Amino acid sequence: MKRLLNLKRILQNKDFKYAISLFVIIGFICFSFYELSKAEVTVVQNDEETTVHTHAKTVGDVLNELAIDVGEHDKLSHEQSDHVNSGMQIEHTIAKEVVVNVDGEKQSYYTTADNVEVFLAEQNIELTKNDHIKQSMDTNIEDNLEINIEKAFQITINDGGEEKQVWTTGGTVKNLLASEEIEIGELDRVEPKQSASISEGTAVNITRVEKVKDVEEEEVDYKVVKRSDNSLTKGKEEVVSEGETGVVEKHYEVVLENGEEVSRELVKENVKKESKERIVAIGTKVSQPATTITTASAATNSTPSETVSRGKEEESSKTLYMKATAYNWDCATCDGRGLTSTGYNLKANPNGVVAVDPSVIPLGTKVWVEGYGYAIARDTGGNIKGNKIDLHMSTKQKAASYGSRTVKVKIID
Repeated sequence: MKRLLNLKRILQNKDFKYAISLFVIIGFICFSFYELSKAEVTVVQNDEETTVHTHAKTVGDVLNELAIDVGEHDKLSHEQSDHVNSGMQIEHTIAKEVVVNVDGEKQSYYTTADNVEVFLAEQNIELTKNDHIKQSMDTNIEDNLEINIEKAFQITINDGGEEKQVWTTGGTVKNLLASEEIEIGELDRVEPKQSASISEGTAVNITRVEKVKDVEEEEVDYKVVKRSDNSLTKGKEEVVSEGETGVVEKHYEVVLENGEEVSRELVKENVKKESKERIVAIGTKVSQPATTITTASAATNSTPSETVSRGKEEESSKTLYMKATAYNWDCATCDGRGLTSTGYNLKANPNGVVAVDPSVIPLGTKVWVEGYGYAIARDTGGNIKGNKIDLHMSTKQKAASYGSRTVKVKIID
């Protein structure tokens, strides 16, 4: 009871009241100064802002107060040891994992880049104009993003004998031909096949195959018919009727590979001119005394016998296989007069003339050429050297369509 009275007296004491009031005021002032002394700091993390008032001395202390852990690959706008200032903005970007797949080989990266283009530059991943990347350059980087890159390589395309180098990132032969706008004909061959996959070192070979029609005129030898004639002295011969060679038109189906003939097949034949027999009378008359002439004459009234033989079946002394081309007297390099090197007039006589290398086939030699017939070596040419022969055609069109081929050539005795 006595204590309560003493406490009451103390509380009612003016000096005590004054002291308490002063203590509260001082405490409030101290608290206000304490709060006012805090720094206002804004922390931006992946576009989210957090503002704090803190007495932290360093950036690291602020992050610790907010329980923010900075990873090894994260991006921080300040060093963690930097002193904190009021109004400071600390930016923290968390790194994302990106997987780069180059031709099937994968590698992981951590980045704070905004898009694929910035990421590739940051990691020094270079692309050529022929490389292919699945994602566009402005694709935003997300965690666990996979970037697929196909590196280009060069391969060789041999198109009918013409080679070119092209860039590709793989795929099939068919895809490559489509990208290069190379069309394949129905008869053409492609190696490897169009469904095959392309890899570095692959060589694509295209064989251009075409079938063309070729029409050739070939002479047909006439027959020589020998008939007994008792009006001619035995051993004497007389030509009754000159023979004429015939002409057969032969139609061939020719297969060309890359412009070179590889085969020909006879499709049909048309007879343009029939051959005429050469008739030769063979004397059978035997000289006798005058007294026996009438009897001998009477004995010869029977029908004369007749024998038939081939007139142009000369034997060949040599057979050669030669590279044959064709020409016409009205060519760009010809003299325009239609004369051969031996002075033979091709304008007047366009058939059965060949140009040769005289060291192989002497001028004036009679030859038989496969697909051309019999001819005489009457001309030479600057490009006709060695086992080459140039066949004269009656028109420039026939010469142009003949092309180049290997033929059998027989030298006629």
